[in-house]
Amino acid sequence: MSNPSQPVIFKNLGQVGFRETWESMHAFTLAREKHTGDECWFLEHDPVFTLGQAGKPEHVLNAHDIPLEKTDRGGQVTYHGPGQLVAYLLLDVRRRGMGVRQLVDLIEQSLISLLASYGIEAVTRPGAPGVYVAGEKIAALGLRVKKGCSYHGLSLNVDMDLAPFSYINPCGYPGLGVTQIRDLVAQSPMDLMGETRQRLQEILVSALL
Repeated sequence: MSNPSQPVIFKNLGQVGFRETWESMHAFTLAREKHTGDECWFLEHDPVFTLGQAGKPEHVLNAHDIPLEKTDRGGQVTYHGPGQLVAYLLLDVRRRGMGVRQLVDLIEQSLISLLASYGIEAVTRPGAPGVYVAGEKIAALGLRVKKGCSYHGLSLNVDMDLAPFSYINPCGYPGLGVTQIRDLVAQSPMDLMGETRQRLQEILVSALL
């Protein structure tokens, strides 16, 4: 019998397109069997807006030639691009005895712990999934559960061009400000993305034991 606390396999995919990655994690989830191990895919996406299942296209104010992809995750519209850390959590949540709310809480608290390691105080908002710093959004999350298994995950603004967020109502909220780690730390590691990815992996390993 599979151990629900077996080690998660972490993969760093680099910078990849959204659609092919979405298709890969969807296929992975559909092909899972009860003994299939859990994985977490770290990556950065080429510039893209993604719209959740209930997302409203009118929240895209002006795409500026950035492609828009309709997806099967929860949530509204967000932006992905280079310098943003994305983590897709491919977990058998049923085997782990977790509900969606527990998984959302785990992701949010992991992000808060990660940001605290940089001296950044972050919080959640009731009814608005994600993580915020001084009222501005620094991380978004959207999930889908199929066959008792999760895919999609989180995106954390690390060191990126934030301008495309002004082309949309982020997560469906007009005028919502966004921020990133680079702008919130006085001194940061030379490889901020690599360091952030490593810290998040360590936190997730502990949280998913």
